[in-house]
Amino acid sequence: MGEIKQLDSKIVYQNKWMSVREDKILRPSGAEGIYGVVDKPDCAAILAVDHNVIHLVQQYRYTVQQRCWEIPQGAWESNPDADHLELAKGELREETGLQATAMKYVGAQFIAYGFLNQTCHVYLATGLTNVGKKLDTEEEDLISQSFPLEAFEQMIIDGDIKDCVTVAAYGLAKLKGLI
Repeated sequence: MGEIKQLDSKIVYQNKWMSVREDKILRPSGAEGIYGVVDKPDCAAILAVDHNVIHLVQQYRYTVQQRCWEIPQGAWESNPDADHLELAKGELREETGLQATAMKYVGAQFIAYGFLNQTCHVYLATGLTNVGKKLDTEEEDLISQSFPLEAFEQMIIDGDIKDCVTVAAYGLAKLKGLI
């Protein structure tokens, strides 16, 4: 079966974090349709783990109307082409105040490729030292806390952690024998 061909594309919404476009498409069958795509710069997600402890962040997520635990993660919309290692180091520092002596690349994952073209680059950060947070305005309510890995895994099992990036990143690192 062939690929879908883009016939036309228009941005229908845009802000400093993302844009939404509507593409007119042609399917291999000859049928035309539309496809909605959210464009966002690549992001980094950081598993900050030392001495069998993982560092998480919690903030209010407006879209689901609740506070959520997750690993540090984010993108630099002001510098969308930033090196993802530097992005990972920056996000770790911004959100947790931690600096790592070692950053190991775990892999790349698509977050929601049914509608979002963002790639998430996952890193394992070890050798952690607290050097102070540098939160963005949008993260004013963010808190960070460390948890024993066993408690973290139970939080996933119990549904206390529902963030797919956190669960997938940890699963990938664990399956690779890095944690």
